[in-house]
Amino acid sequence: MTTQPSTAKIRVGIDFGTTNSVIVISDENGQTHPALFSFVDSAASETCRTLLCLWQEQAGSRRILQDAIGVDAIETYLDDPAENRLIMSMKTYLAQGSFRETRVFNTTMTLQAMIARFLRALMEKAELAPEQVSVTIGRPVRFAGELADDALGVLRLKESFLEAGFTEPRVVLEPEGAGWRFMQRLDRPATVLVGDFGGGTSDFSIMRFDPEGSPRTLTLGHSGVGIAGDQFDYRIIENVVAPALGKGTTYRVMGGQPLPVPAEWYASLGRWHRLSLMRTPQTLRSIADVAKTASDPQKLRNLLRLIEDQESQNLYRTIGRAKTELSRQEQTVLRFTHRDLHIKETITRTAFESWIAPDLSRLDTAIGWAMEDAETGPEKIDRVFLTGGTSFVPAVRQLFINRFGPEKIDTGSEFVSVAEGLALIEQAHCSG
Repeated sequence: MTTQPSTAKIRVGIDFGTTNSVIVISDENGQTHPALFSFVDSAASETCRTLLCLWQEQAGSRRILQDAIGVDAIETYLDDPAENRLIMSMKTYLAQGSFRETRVFNTTMTLQAMIARFLRALMEKAELAPEQVSVTIGRPVRFAGELADDALGVLRLKESFLEAGFTEPRVVLEPEGAGWRFMQRLDRPATVLVGDFGGGTSDFSIMRFDPEGSPRTLTLGHSGVGIAGDQFDYRIIENVVAPALGKGTTYRVMGGQPLPVPAEWYASLGRWHRLSLMRTPQTLRSIADVAKTASDPQKLRNLLRLIEDQESQNLYRTIGRAKTELSRQEQTVLRFTHRDLHIKETITRTAFESWIAPDLSRLDTAIGWAMEDAETGPEKIDRVFLTGGTSFVPAVRQLFINRFGPEKIDTGSEFVSVAEGLALIEQAHCSG
């Protein structure tokens, strides 16, 4: 691990995301560059999947808790699913007061402790130590979840960083981080709408930037909504994958009238961070029992084997590829095979956009809320800066074109721009 003098803290911005996490470093010349994360069987990357795998190893008479993160976490988990614990979408639970702790092997771990463990491993891969940096971290405008407590989410986020060993982490809104990064392109004052699309949340901020002014930035209004890229994945699963696994079929109890196969199985299937939680003896027995009298038992058996064999990661890789291809072309073919399950279905962009129409409507409403909060209209917006993977989806970009016109839309560094801006904010704070 790199050692730095205690008097010269390294300035960093960290974007701890639902799906991916990024660290950007600001050097002594004020230049920023993303940390690279190296994994066992893949090339170095500027992003790290926000995944934590835990397992125990025997050390004499003691069992020591070990961990792996990112792509390594997936591969480690798949090596022995029965003995490993894969923890996903930790950020999703930050604002959920009902989730406080869980049992991991024989130890009770709080959410903050799990996130802190991930953060320490993330910093180690970046060859940094938490106590050797000064850090600005991002938070969504609105945390994910139907009953999200945003104040609780901010508190737990900060507690997680403190438990990981960071000192005095500064917390700012994620779209403000993206806005700071975009400000580097400006040579005159401008009012900018920043749209930041993550895995679990989409956030919008309207900001006034003045490259030579004081202050250089002023937030005029903001809004957020708990939907983003993961929700679009869910729409593909709901319409293409779930029917092949028994959604919409029926079963009978003691020869009675046909009953619908339980819908909650497919709600869990549609959320990638919940699928692994279905591998409980009770759930597996329930699916097997329903399959015995189902109108299409093979589909239920395919669902059972998908869960038993822990194929969620392979399934979601396939979904992600299909979504990406639909951003580039008018149609794609989704192919997924596991044992007796064979899915090969053409998806058109038109169909996909019809599936995500309710989500697009909510995004459009949230954009309007940001405008109302800023007490401004489209004509007062000089530029629109979009960041995050979902900003590639043509129907999402069209929402902004419809409101502001194509000439105002700008993008760039979609996966690291938030962390870059956070590093710039940290630099400005330390220099000021």
